[in-house]
Amino acid sequence: MRRVRRPRALAAGLAVLLAAGLAPPAAEAVTTSVPVQLVSITDFHGYLRPPSPADGGTIAGPGGTTQVVGGAAYLATHLKSIRAGHPNSIFFATGDNFSGWPFEVDAHADEPTIEMLNALGVQFSAVGNHELDISKSFLVDHMTKGKCFGKVGGDSCFTDSTGRRFHGADFEFQSDNIVDANGRTIVAPYTIRWVRDHGRSYPIGFIGMTVPDTPVGSTSYQPDLTALDPVESTNRAAAELTRKGVKAIVLNMHDGGTDASATYNDCVNPTGPAIDLARKVTPQIDAIVTGHWHTGFNCSIPDPDGNPRPVVEAANHGRLINEINLQLDGRTGEVLRDQTTSTNHAVTRDVTPDPTIQKIVDYWAAAGDRKYAEPVATVTGDFTRTANAAGESTLADLGADVHLWTARQNGPADLGIIAAKPAIGSTALRADLLVANSNKPGDADGRVMLGESWDAYGYGNPVLTVSLTGTQLDAVLEQQWQTQTDGTVKLAPLAVSGNVSYSFDSNRPVGDRVEPADVKIDGAALDPAKTYRVAALAYTVIGADGYAAFKSYTDPVRNNTDHETFAAYLKAHRTLTPAPLTRVTQKG
Repeated sequence: MRRVRRPRALAAGLAVLLAAGLAPPAAEAVTTSVPVQLVSITDFHGYLRPPSPADGGTIAGPGGTTQVVGGAAYLATHLKSIRAGHPNSIFFATGDNFSGWPFEVDAHADEPTIEMLNALGVQFSAVGNHELDISKSFLVDHMTKGKCFGKVGGDSCFTDSTGRRFHGADFEFQSDNIVDANGRTIVAPYTIRWVRDHGRSYPIGFIGMTVPDTPVGSTSYQPDLTALDPVESTNRAAAELTRKGVKAIVLNMHDGGTDASATYNDCVNPTGPAIDLARKVTPQIDAIVTGHWHTGFNCSIPDPDGNPRPVVEAANHGRLINEINLQLDGRTGEVLRDQTTSTNHAVTRDVTPDPTIQKIVDYWAAAGDRKYAEPVATVTGDFTRTANAAGESTLADLGADVHLWTARQNGPADLGIIAAKPAIGSTALRADLLVANSNKPGDADGRVMLGESWDAYGYGNPVLTVSLTGTQLDAVLEQQWQTQTDGTVKLAPLAVSGNVSYSFDSNRPVGDRVEPADVKIDGAALDPAKTYRVAALAYTVIGADGYAAFKSYTDPVRNNTDHETFAAYLKAHRTLTPAPLTRVTQKG
């Protein structure tokens, strides 16, 4: 059963608030309405520097224009402008703040993002799926409380731009639907904020919600956590807040949707999980702020009682800021729905970047450059993605070896597999590792720098160790050949670790090209009845690469994430020579 806090009575709750100094003093006057400004960002993903066009550095603006957007220093300037003159302004985030893709952030345990959000003044945040890309402890203990792990200054707790050691977030995280094995929420389910007007204070509740597939998602894969139904969780939390006397309630939801409009301030035929939820969730919710989908829309959708409420999403990577203006009834604290307005603001770069924030950006950019140049290994030959006729390549073979190695750090494992060219989607093998000097600062012939390893392999996925029977593993290997709609056969090769070899006959029908007897693991033929422990990226294991047979797995164990795993392997082996391409052979 899920453990939730149950208030004894409203009077008892107010007594607790009085004791904590949170309850409002006697009102001096009751105004007709109380203005409240809600300002939010979502899916920042650690983009301290302005994103490139490929990473969302532009956005479709009004009138068919294209606006150049993003960058924390520009974000800060826009925030100050938007919030100016609003004494009751609340600034928050809707999840996926960190675990992003910029190297300088990833290489410093996502700590630069927390320093930045602290400096921007974020007051609280929903838990996004990427907040759980490492572990529950990484979120709760490291990012929130500043607890160190590994080598201080090498693995975590780096010195920030002020010269001090990382201390964690100055704000809280909420999620009402992600629970641990005991059914307890991993962070607070909601937060209550107070606004003041004419000497009177009014509570506003913000319920945190996380995309339901987080425990089984490819990056956030956390088999020890469970996601509860978001509608039921929201309704339950809203009822609890209402019993506490909170009349204005906002759902801060890390899940979203999209629409058919051309720009970020329109709403045309909206679809998606957040849109579906908005039509179902209790009318006690007065506004719904969404994320996760990296889209921008500004909708007003009727609740189940037919009363409109804003449902918004502010894109990603610091490109948009959402502003919702509420009016509270000065007597009851209820939201006057007919007076609610909402706007998405583009974070354009035609303003002066905030100098204080820019110093933080510059500090971590320089730290990232130094980290990029750290040597991790030497290669005596090129590891490339160039495949032979059987689909085998030296970089893919290395990736499979890495998977087996990291899995064996946490328990038994029989083989490693990596999708060299997946049936769908993109491979984690993103760049070659070459002997030749790249001419980047710090490089030399044969040297592999930390940044080069990060560029070559990985997209933020953990390596999983799972159980497959020999029959299931054979089915996975067979799915390397897939018949297309035009009748042609596409090869989507899987690389295997060095203790494995197999052959296939391309003249045989699709689905019957690999004989189990021709698959050797540590010299023994594949046994259809035996259970094997297989190491592969979560994206592959959950079937997202197009190998559906993988989804039959059982007993998953989460290992380290791909970038960190690869760097650790290189540091442990130091000198690497490409293996001969003999693990896979073609009969026909």
